[in-house]
Amino acid sequence: MSTEIVVVPHTHWDREWYEPFQRFRLRLVALLDEVLDTMEREPAYHFTLDGQLACVDDYLEVRPENRDRVAALVESGRLAVGPWQILLDEFLCSGENIVRNLELGMARADKLGGAMPVGYLPDMFGHAAQMPQILRRAGLLHACVYRGVPSSVTTDAFAWVAPDGTALRTQYLPAGGYGNGAHLFHDSAGLKERAAAFTRTMREWHGPEGSLLAMYGTDHSAPVRGLPEMVAEIGARMDTLSGYIGAYSGEVDGLPEVRGELRSHARANILPGVISVRAHVKQAMGRAERMVERYAEPLATLWGDEWPGRFLDMAWWRLVDASGHDSVTGCGVDETAQQVAARIAEAEHLGQAVRDMVTARLAGAVPSDGVLVVNPTPAPRRGVVVVDVAGHHPLVDASGAPVPIQPLEYAATLLLDDEMDPATALSFVHGTELYGQHITSWSVEDGTLTFTVAHETQMVFDVDDLRGELDGVTRVRIVAEPRRTVAALVEVPPLGHTSIRPAPHEQVFGPPARETGPPSEHAPSCWLSSDSATLPVRGDEEVLDNGLLRVAIAGDGTLTLVGQDGTTVTGAGRIVDGGDVGDTYNHAPPPADLIVDEPVSVETELIASGPLVAMVDVRRTYRWPAAGGGIDGAPELPAIARTPTTENVVVTTRVELRAGEPFVRLDVEFDNRCDDHRVRLHVPLPDRATQSYGEGQFAVTTRG
Repeated sequence: MSTEIVVVPHTHWDREWYEPFQRFRLRLVALLDEVLDTMEREPAYHFTLDGQLACVDDYLEVRPENRDRVAALVESGRLAVGPWQILLDEFLCSGENIVRNLELGMARADKLGGAMPVGYLPDMFGHAAQMPQILRRAGLLHACVYRGVPSSVTTDAFAWVAPDGTALRTQYLPAGGYGNGAHLFHDSAGLKERAAAFTRTMREWHGPEGSLLAMYGTDHSAPVRGLPEMVAEIGARMDTLSGYIGAYSGEVDGLPEVRGELRSHARANILPGVISVRAHVKQAMGRAERMVERYAEPLATLWGDEWPGRFLDMAWWRLVDASGHDSVTGCGVDETAQQVAARIAEAEHLGQAVRDMVTARLAGAVPSDGVLVVNPTPAPRRGVVVVDVAGHHPLVDASGAPVPIQPLEYAATLLLDDEMDPATALSFVHGTELYGQHITSWSVEDGTLTFTVAHETQMVFDVDDLRGELDGVTRVRIVAEPRRTVAALVEVPPLGHTSIRPAPHEQVFGPPARETGPPSEHAPSCWLSSDSATLPVRGDEEVLDNGLLRVAIAGDGTLTLVGQDGTTVTGAGRIVDGGDVGDTYNHAPPPADLIVDEPVSVETELIASGPLVAMVDVRRTYRWPAAGGGIDGAPELPAIARTPTTENVVVTTRVELRAGEPFVRLDVEFDNRCDDHRVRLHVPLPDRATQSYGEGQFAVTTRG
């Protein structure tokens, strides 16, 4: 029998997308019920379950009694599962997330009979440069891709080469992607003609010899009854994807090479617009990954007691679940985005809990009025930290050496001063806790009950001791110890920690030569000494300068940056508002767009002038169109312009320059009161660039 065509029945299962997870799961359970029944009834039937174990896990959570049925089909080689836990978006999660995803999927597949030995990546919106190395180090010799393949590839297999030189035989899915054979068997009429046309098309890619891969399935598709008979009718055979690809050794000699990431639009849209939609979800993902990867796990390894493995596992499960290519991308419905955001938040909370558990152990050796400072990186760090401390004294480090500081903000000390029944005030007391702080002393004088509170106390306090002193009390005052937020220049060893704490001025600098009154806030500890390796920063409402970078604020609120070597950038921080009537995949300006990039007014306010931190708030007021303007009488059609009605929108940009940093920090905030628009922050380059360098997953990627 001819085996010119190998038919691979499959489904591409988007776990959540245009419907939320649980609604799709209802459909998944029905589909896999049918798959199991069909495969047990028809021994020739094979099925590939989209390369992700999440489908199996989601199904077995509802149908746990079917685990052995699934395992039997996997062990027989007729049902292919894994190797991924979930089909991810490779660019919107970290490299470590990719590795954990693969580890989870392969480990869970092994418990069912083994993972499909193919790095199946059917619908990702492009592919990361180091993916061949990641797959090879997991023991996989083949990849299979659809989107992102450049036009230089004219065959259905190529050698995909990672930056480290790892080359992986990669099956390309041309002429229809993972559904290139979906049209073959929709009915029996014209079956042989469609098969012949398919063969002619695929021979152009595959060459004159060898079997042709027909991916029979599409998004959320179920098996077709009678498929084995129709496959036999055209002289083809049925198999899994690994059954087809496994016929090749994995050697790449003679195959065309493609190096690095796959981000070409030549034959399939890679939908880059999803990178910016629902930006808050991407930001949250980055924060959560950093919390788990760079804080929780390393700190627990260095200084933890009992390994918090279960907590970290739960965090990684949530990060991997959120990395789905229709999840973190934000291209689905609002309900899906909300569920993804909740998973990411839980992962970050778990990471924070582990971090705080470890640092609490370290902080136990720090004086109660001190602050622990941890360096989680493998290099020494000297930089500015912002801390909250008590009192007005200078700060010293763990060795007693003075620490340069700059006060930024003072906390209120009078928390309450009201006429009231003292019994009401006592109802606020819980042990020593009052108003979120702890009672350090109390007094009754001239009909006023006064509590003094602080963050820490050594006092043993009993409310009953006070009740007999309340006769004639008509007023209650709560006074907090002085506290302030300061910037401090701290040096911490690699993968190490130190502490800073307040110390009396005389202890730090010795007794004053003459009486000068109370110590000034600008005592010597506040300033950088002349022999410091870090130059101070100075700022006013127009210019910030730290010796490494000069930042000038123009009349329109944009910035001119001048580096130590003279490199100059002008017009940085320009706010540009334009119409957008597209969807969650694509930006689409209306035909009659209106671009607004000039403010109607600009105000600046100096927040801090140095020597460690200089900050200026730039407030620009714009008149942005309120929405997109549709066609009268046809509200279902996209807008063709922007409305003449405008909203006054104040965009506040905090410009912050720190001592020792060759870059400026920007924080942009505004109350979004408009619809159907896109807001961008422009930062021009000092010179025309022919290429760029981007942080990737275990690689720095050159583009251009």
